[in-house]
Amino acid sequence: MADDDNKHPEALSSASMGEAEHEEHLERGGVVAGRNRTGMFGVSGSGDTSGFGGLKLPAHVAAPSERPYGGWFDEVADELLAAIRERGLPADTVQQITVDRGEITFYLRREHLVEVARILRDDPALRFELCSSVSGVDYGPEAPQRLHSVYHLTSMTYRRRIRLEVAVELDDPHVPSVVAVYPTADWQEREAWDMFGIVYDGHPGLTRILMPDDWDGHPQRKDYPLGGIPVEYKGAEIPPPDQRRSYS
Repeated sequence: MADDDNKHPEALSSASMGEAEHEEHLERGGVVAGRNRTGMFGVSGSGDTSGFGGLKLPAHVAAPSERPYGGWFDEVADELLAAIRERGLPADTVQQITVDRGEITFYLRREHLVEVARILRDDPALRFELCSSVSGVDYGPEAPQRLHSVYHLTSMTYRRRIRLEVAVELDDPHVPSVVAVYPTADWQEREAWDMFGIVYDGHPGLTRILMPDDWDGHPQRKDYPLGGIPVEYKGAEIPPPDQRRSYS
């Protein structure tokens, strides 16, 4: 089950990357782009009945963007970086800034997440008062730093939206809770813990919210079994998705 994911033979940590990946890891301050991907749900060869077998996807982390970012993105980036310097936070607090598909994402070191969130909420030039979403992402056993915690922040004052993202290893999936800054993150962090196993340190009550308390594993991790139990339907038995024959 997913609780044993850190023992997966194909799992990569920053210590077991190839030389090129390790150099990329250092250059980006810890954010690893990963490899281009094909297909969906980690299925290869037979058994992919999803219809996505020929899908080709880029690396899971888009490349860092260069200035100018465009529009108000530069203003927000300048104000945030200036506020970080004023508060004496390290220069590498923001590991990477990416503009992709018309959205800006700030990749952060987890140990400074809460302080950056407080800056974004309280700074008069930023005023991101609302955390509208906290979600988890698992990029699969082949990806270093496979677990990402993603935060969508909204400025109702300036009518702007940004994304924060923190990447962690499967064998150390700890991220500070932002509930003290954004109370709306309470149940959302619980869901990300329940589905992905991201541990939000300092959360007031980090318990499962969708699955039973005694459930084994985290169902939205990529190496969690697709199936479960076969389904009986009018006398016919339908096998779990990962056991069905391929029609391609």
